[in-house]
Amino acid sequence: MREPVFPPKPDSLREIFGVPKPIIGMVHLRPLPGAPRYDGERINGIIDGALADAAAWHQGGVDGLLMENGWDLPFAKPDDIGHETVATMTAVGVALVREIPLPLGVNCLANGVKPALAIAKACGARFVRANQWVNAYVANEGFVEGAAPAALRYRAWLRAQDIRVFADVHVKHGSHAIVGDRSLAEQTRDALFFDADVLIATGQRTGDAADTEEIRDIASASPLPVIIGSGLTAGNAASLLRLADGAIVGSWAKRGGVWWNPVDGERVRRLMDAVRGVRQAPESRRP
Repeated sequence: MREPVFPPKPDSLREIFGVPKPIIGMVHLRPLPGAPRYDGERINGIIDGALADAAAWHQGGVDGLLMENGWDLPFAKPDDIGHETVATMTAVGVALVREIPLPLGVNCLANGVKPALAIAKACGARFVRANQWVNAYVANEGFVEGAAPAALRYRAWLRAQDIRVFADVHVKHGSHAIVGDRSLAEQTRDALFFDADVLIATGQRTGDAADTEEIRDIASASPLPVIIGSGLTAGNAASLLRLADGAIVGSWAKRGGVWWNPVDGERVRRLMDAVRGVRQAPESRRP
């Protein structure tokens, strides 16, 4: 049986960001109510911390933001993500959309795509990140299944088809043994078949650079835009962005290169100087 041929999709990166090779800065939220490390901080304090990082990203010249409950360790599985997490992330998202003139995305860990869609719909975010969109893997949280079937039905129910799905092909922090007998090209086509809008090539852990062969394999197997999900730096931007269509950046642009530190505005400016050089190069568009 042949797979159905879908009509071509619009370029979601161009649609959302309006620039070539967009760079998306991570806003790692401090511990939220209900998380083990939450110490009772007022919600306004969490919002202020997010706005400070977002402002540093914006002033440094990035093209978008991705909000994530990065301090809610250990992360809950999707069905265990509480209403308190959704409520707090929505409050932060509303403030970010109101105060920072950059497109916003939502990542609700771990693999909480339905909660992320609800947050995005409520606050006006433009996209969500799905760490495991199709198939399944074994993560720190245990067995995690692909979110696509339930999430796409939920997105339709919300009348939120304008919220795009950025999907990891090989999620970090996990074992891929379950799909170890299937090539990366096959897994890429799975994400395409299950209606992702943008594909993400990422490293094995937070801050690890994506493997160049993996970026090439994903890009060659799908017409969708492919972005780098971790490990971009001012030093490797020229080489990695010639293979990909954009990137999500977090750890390297924080003080000392540590993801839980505040955003370092000088690092962001250095990174964006390197990105502008790639954008201006004649060979800037990947094959």
